[in-house]
Amino acid sequence: MEISFQTVMSQLMLGLNNGAFYAVLSLGLAVIFGLLNIINFAHGALYMLGAFVALSGYAEWGTLMGMPDFHLNYWAALVVAPLVVGLLGMLIEKTMLSRLYKVDHLYGLLLTFGVALILQGVFTNYYNVAGTPYEGKPEILNGAVNLGFMMFPTYRLWSIAVALVVCFSTWLVIERTKLGSWLRAGTENPRLVQAFGINVPLMITLTYGYGVAIAALAGVVAAPIYSVSPVMGAEMIITVFAVVVIGGMGSIMGSILTGLMLGMVEGLTKVIYPPASSTVIFIMMVVVLLVKPSGLFGREQ
Repeated sequence: MEISFQTVMSQLMLGLNNGAFYAVLSLGLAVIFGLLNIINFAHGALYMLGAFVALSGYAEWGTLMGMPDFHLNYWAALVVAPLVVGLLGMLIEKTMLSRLYKVDHLYGLLLTFGVALILQGVFTNYYNVAGTPYEGKPEILNGAVNLGFMMFPTYRLWSIAVALVVCFSTWLVIERTKLGSWLRAGTENPRLVQAFGINVPLMITLTYGYGVAIAALAGVVAAPIYSVSPVMGAEMIITVFAVVVIGGMGSIMGSILTGLMLGMVEGLTKVIYPPASSTVIFIMMVVVLLVKPSGLFGREQ
């Protein structure tokens, strides 16, 4: 079988686009697990919720408010959806998760799994599982860019750029600023940090809110590419957990680089042996767990 250079590069670019979403979602999971020790199984549902805020804001909010001409446009949705979902996440952390910090991590996982099922069930009852296209994509992001070897959709390039900016700016804040050092110290020795006058419980609540706000932002960016559906988070979350495991649980840079890399590996597999493309990430996860259980970028316990 002859494989052209253009075919390989096309699949690599599409893989990079998928990898950008893996990186953003696994980044949120890594922030929440790395700083708060919470295995947040509701992450996929909150990603879905972000997409639905954008979808309903564009198509339905105007009618509900008695202003048929009003549409929450795409640029506003990039701000509103993370805010709404971030506030919901803070409510979940404050009223539910904060009660489970002193017990086994399994309880937090089960609670967030329950939250995910509730959110998915509510939206399935209202929208059904069939995907709904998002019509609010800005005209400036229509069309395609000539990369020399292929015409690549402008919007997909935009989604890759957004993912890279969010991922590396978050890493920079957590690993290279005083705020990040307070966050890390607050989770390892909260009493000592509180002695310096820092409100650690509030800091933890804000961190969880930020982690899920990132997921909501990814949902808004994904809405014009994928059909918005109540199960879109459930379809993505298992793959994203595999990315986090391969990168190293709690490793922020590991999640970012692994997400981007696995997206391209997945794309390349579609060229070489398409039937394996849906399982190659999980095969790699098994291999990594056998060879280096802490993940590629994780620290040995």
